[in-house]
Amino acid sequence: MKSAEADSLTIFLTPSEIRNDQPIGFWFCLRAQPKREHIAAACLRQISGVEVFSPRVHFRKYTNRGFVWFAESMFPGYFFARFNYAALNRRIRHGPAVTGFLQFGERLPLLPDALISEIRKFTNQNEVLEIDQALKPGVNVQITQGPLQGLEALVTRLITGSERVEILINWMGRSLHAETSVAHLVRLPDD
Repeated sequence: MKSAEADSLTIFLTPSEIRNDQPIGFWFCLRAQPKREHIAAACLRQISGVEVFSPRVHFRKYTNRGFVWFAESMFPGYFFARFNYAALNRRIRHGPAVTGFLQFGERLPLLPDALISEIRKFTNQNEVLEIDQALKPGVNVQITQGPLQGLEALVTRLITGSERVEILINWMGRSLHAETSVAHLVRLPDD
C-alpha cells in the first residue's frame, strides 16, 4: 500500500489498480438498500479489519399523532467503509443490505480521510446528527395552514403546557400578535 500524495482529494481508480496498490487512509462509498443503510453498516462492523461510518440524522416531525422523532441516513442509500480491498471486497459487496460500491464507469471513488473526519465533526459518538427544529422566542417561521398561510412571522413566546406559541406577524403595515399551534409553523433557516 502506498501513502496518497494529495490526501484532501478524491481519487478514482479501477478495481485492478486498487488491488495492485491500494492507497492508505481512503474510504469507499458503498450503496445500500433503501432505508437499510444502518443494517448494512452494522453487519459490516462485525467483520474484522473493516471500519464503517454510516452517519444518520435525528429530527422531530409533526404527524397526525403529534411530534414524533425520526432517524434517517444522512446520505440516503449510501455509507462509507475503509478496508483492504484485495482481501475483503467480495465479502463486503455481498454483505446483507449492501447493493455494491459507488462507481463511475469502471472507476471507484476513494474518499480522503479528511472528508470523513469533517463529516464526523457534526455527529456524536453514535454517528448521529440531531437536528433541533424546536421553536423558541426569536425564531423566524412561516405559517403553513389557515388563512395566513405563507406569511412569515417571529415567535415571541412559548405557551407552556401545550404545543402552542405566540407569534408576531407584520401584515398590511401593522404588527399583530397571534397564537397558533406549532404544527402550523415551519422554522425558516437562520440567515
